[in-house]
Amino acid sequence: MRGEDDKPTLSPHVRPATKANEAMHPVVMSEAAFTSKLLRDAAYYADDTILILNMDVREGIDLLAKADVEVNCVVTSPPFYGQRDYEVDRQIGLEAHPSEFISTLADVFDAIGASILAANGSLWVNIGDTYWSGKGEHKSGESKQSARRFGVRPQDKKGDGKWCVPKQLLLIPHRLAIELQDRGWLVRNDNVWVKPNPIPDQVRDRCSMSHEYVFHFVKERWYYFDKNSVGRSSDNGTVLPPLDTWELPPVRGPARRHRARFSEELVRIPILTTTPPRGVVLDPFAGSGTSLIFARKHGFRAIGIDAKQSYCETMVDQLNQVSEEEIDGADD
Repeated sequence: MRGEDDKPTLSPHVRPATKANEAMHPVVMSEAAFTSKLLRDAAYYADDTILILNMDVREGIDLLAKADVEVNCVVTSPPFYGQRDYEVDRQIGLEAHPSEFISTLADVFDAIGASILAANGSLWVNIGDTYWSGKGEHKSGESKQSARRFGVRPQDKKGDGKWCVPKQLLLIPHRLAIELQDRGWLVRNDNVWVKPNPIPDQVRDRCSMSHEYVFHFVKERWYYFDKNSVGRSSDNGTVLPPLDTWELPPVRGPARRHRARFSEELVRIPILTTTPPRGVVLDPFAGSGTSLIFARKHGFRAIGIDAKQSYCETMVDQLNQVSEEEIDGADD
């Protein structure tokens, strides 16, 4: 029988093998799997660090699952409800009722969580809100209004008298968060993106909107999160986590073909805190490719999915520009 003095001891520099500590040493996808023939043959663009798929998001998820892809961080801004017509088949965002939109988005994120997101990975979703109008097709001749108001949007129709009544704020961000919570996701934060100089709302009977949400979801209690990469220093020298309120100006002006663009600063905290070294970032609604570009600049691999070919073209152009800047920097 072993006595008290015979108990094994740990080196003071070795942390015990707890679930929390194990989560901080995640397995990342192999280089060979990332550059597999199956993925390269299907890709609109592929190199050793970036993969772009020009297809419906649901088809893209199925392909990644078939290729045994495992991503560490998902950061995305899906289409906002009733804001734009992207003119692609099976597009998300123009469902007749906001509940259908929320259910469809939740199905997409569930599929990602079930098949390709690492168990200790994170999902970050930037999503804004909108009002139910009920006024029918807009009659303004202003060019900006025409760009935003294409024909009759879902929220321009009569409505159901419950969620959908004139002047009602639909609360889509939190309805989506609650739907995902009901499906088993853990909600870690409803980070608030504050826009210091937003485009003013032309309204007379409410406050002007100046924020959006960036929700942080995880699949289980223990997950990878490195606060040191973006943390704040306390008075005694310890590292505090970043705040859940981010004051960042929105990106102004279209990036060629894309009007609704991420700011690189908006993806900085999500990617740096929840992507391990050489880990893989996924943006399933990649748009202009900001998440991919930021990931590449910081040594991560990234996968982007978008159904609109012109957006994929923009992503490649942006990536080529980054590559040229890297070459120019190396020559200096």
